[in-house]
Amino acid sequence: MKNSFHHEPLYQTTLPGSAHWSLRVRRGMQLRFTDLEGGANLGLLMFNPEDLLERYNAPDTLKGQHTFKLTRGNCLYSDMGRVFASIVEDDFGWHESVCGTLSEKALKQKYAARSYQDHHNHWTLSGEHSFLTELAKYGLTERDMAANLNLFSKVAADNDGNLIFDLSAAKPGASLTLRFEMDTLVILNSCPHPLNPAEDYPMKPIQIEMLKAAPVADDDYCKHFRAENVRAFENNRLYHLGI
Repeated sequence: MKNSFHHEPLYQTTLPGSAHWSLRVRRGMQLRFTDLEGGANLGLLMFNPEDLLERYNAPDTLKGQHTFKLTRGNCLYSDMGRVFASIVEDDFGWHESVCGTLSEKALKQKYAARSYQDHHNHWTLSGEHSFLTELAKYGLTERDMAANLNLFSKVAADNDGNLIFDLSAAKPGASLTLRFEMDTLVILNSCPHPLNPAEDYPMKPIQIEMLKAAPVADDDYCKHFRAENVRAFENNRLYHLGI
C-alpha cells in the first residue's frame, strides 16, 4: 500500500554495493529505500543523535509486536521504549533483524577479499567494517554495535529451528519507506547478508530518497498496528514535550 503524501524527493542518491553511509534524519521525514536490481541487503543501525546511548533495540521491536519479520505497520523501537521510525510502505514484505551483519572473518571465508588499492570501487567490504567506519565518525566504537536490521533479506526458520536465507524473495524494484518519529542517526551499509549463500560477492545498489512525511493521524496504521505501538508513541510524545 502506498502512502498518499508523496512529493518529489528532497534528496536522492544511490548507495552502490559494498558501501556505507550515515546521516541524521529529522522527525517528520521519510527515507524510501529501493532495491534496484533485486538481491540487495541494507544493514541499518539507529541512534538518538542527542543521546547516543539510546539506540535501536531488536529484541524489544520483535517481542513487543509479536513478530519475527518486519513489514508495513511495524515500528522500530529504541531501548528507551520509543519509536525511531515506522514502516509506512513495504512491497517486499519480510525484513529480518536477528542475523547481524557480515563479519570480517566471514567475509574472508566466503568471498575473495578485494582491497581498495587493487580494485578501487569494486573492493569487498564486510558489514562489520562498514558499520565501525561510520560509527567512528560519531565517537562510537565496536561496543556500540547493537543488533541491526537487514532490509530486503528474508530469513525464515525450518521445523528444526534452523535459519534459512530465502533467495527467491529477491525482487527488483522492491521498496520500503521509513517515517521517522524522532530525530535519528541512521547508519547504513550495502554489504551482503551474513547468510547469503552466493559464491560471488553480491554488489547490489540501493536507491535512497528523502521525503517529507504527512503528520501522524489519530488513526495511523502503524501507531495502532499493535497496542504496544500506541504506548511507544506516547513515550515519544512525552519525550518531545521535554518530560
